[in-house]
Amino acid sequence: MDWMVSALQGGLDSLASYLAAHVLLCLVPAFFIAGALSALVPQQSIIRFLGPDASKWMSYSAAAGAGSLLAVCSCTIQPLFAGIYKKGAGLGPAITFLFFAPAANILALAYTGVALGADFAIARILLALCFGVGIGMIMALLFRRSEAARIDPAAAAAFAGDGGIPKAVLWFLGTLVALLIAGTLKLDFLRAVLFRTELPWAVAPAIQQALDRWVPINEAVGAEGLSLQGALLIALLAAIGALAWRGLGKVDEGFNRLTPWALGLTALTLVFAALGVTVGAAGLTLAVTGRSVAVAALCAALVPQARRFEAWDMQQWLWETWRFVRQIFPLLVVGVFLVGVVRVFIQPEWIRSVAGENSLTANLAGVVFGVFMYFPTLVEVPIAKMFLSLGMHPGPLIAYLMADPELSLQSILITAAIIGKLRAWTYVGLVALFSTVSGLVYGAWVDGASLVLLAAAVALFVGLLVATLQLIDRRAAR
Repeated sequence: MDWMVSALQGGLDSLASYLAAHVLLCLVPAFFIAGALSALVPQQSIIRFLGPDASKWMSYSAAAGAGSLLAVCSCTIQPLFAGIYKKGAGLGPAITFLFFAPAANILALAYTGVALGADFAIARILLALCFGVGIGMIMALLFRRSEAARIDPAAAAAFAGDGGIPKAVLWFLGTLVALLIAGTLKLDFLRAVLFRTELPWAVAPAIQQALDRWVPINEAVGAEGLSLQGALLIALLAAIGALAWRGLGKVDEGFNRLTPWALGLTALTLVFAALGVTVGAAGLTLAVTGRSVAVAALCAALVPQARRFEAWDMQQWLWETWRFVRQIFPLLVVGVFLVGVVRVFIQPEWIRSVAGENSLTANLAGVVFGVFMYFPTLVEVPIAKMFLSLGMHPGPLIAYLMADPELSLQSILITAAIIGKLRAWTYVGLVALFSTVSGLVYGAWVDGASLVLLAAAVALFVGLLVATLQLIDRRAAR
């Protein structure tokens, strides 16, 4: 019974920590961006730059460039990936975007360089760029026949024209992306405290102590605990869901009285999430930071921009946003809970004994650990620093850094719901394969192997992979 209680506690702790710390400022703006991409961006514009008929140089460069700007994790990227894929983007560029954004966004690379050193940051960007584009091209090759049937020929004929995106849509999308970036970037001017105020609340310390007992902090397994602000945010998130069930879920039939309440509460909750709230002996200390001001200003800026659109366009935007929430969020909740359960039975000490050298087994262990020990975006870097100090070899560490941002139980479930089980598991297999190879190559370089020999080994691997894919393709054609 004790292990069952521990497993249940681990799942609930993981879910509470994730919902409190990462859903609002990361995932909520991402859902609204995905809804805007699906409802407001003309289909011919998406496929003109990312479609299967676009030049590979344009489509894959655009996918990698867009991904590099978003500091998101494997779950937050899912609604954005779903938005561009459902809108008609080619499978290859969409997969590159899905891979590149969590693995090699600007913030992750900068943080890696500061915490682990420039060598790790350079290796991460080069490997992510090569393998992100490579995996996308392989997926496009393997599933090109089904992809050809997915795109509407009538819509594809429109790509030859100007398929530009209206300026109003660009400004609206830019503001939503800025909201996502302002809520996630860890820059000094966003974290700077503008002023503080004290709110007397005698029971606040007792509530925080209870939360610390129920959801304790455990850095060894990435458990972040639950603050009083986090608990309030979970309650607000539940209230948003209750209002949005009809306020956004029925908006395609027309705006109703719950729609403005759902949107208003969402904006207020985002601003509250951006505040610095600490519990003191006498009550709460509220700190207004640059992030708080930026989030509030960007939420306010969305109102006049939304009024420039037709009512039907806004209804479709909100309904598409709710559709993504309904499709993805339940899988996210289940996946995060299961990760917390599994994490209880995996001890960090095992990694030191299994991944202390640059072997195939050690690199596979790094990949598997990255899948099951899911951490929110950027949290994988301090965890990697801890493992490095415990004796993990740099090779398996790179394999972990490549796999952890990309793969998690919940992201695999969501990807399968978007593109199908066969494609999703093919993507998972390719990420695991390339992550393992990247760890072996980087580890061999650290151990002093010749660059010429490493280049020859990588060329042989790529040649065997290409030959295998061609063989599979020929048999499929027959």
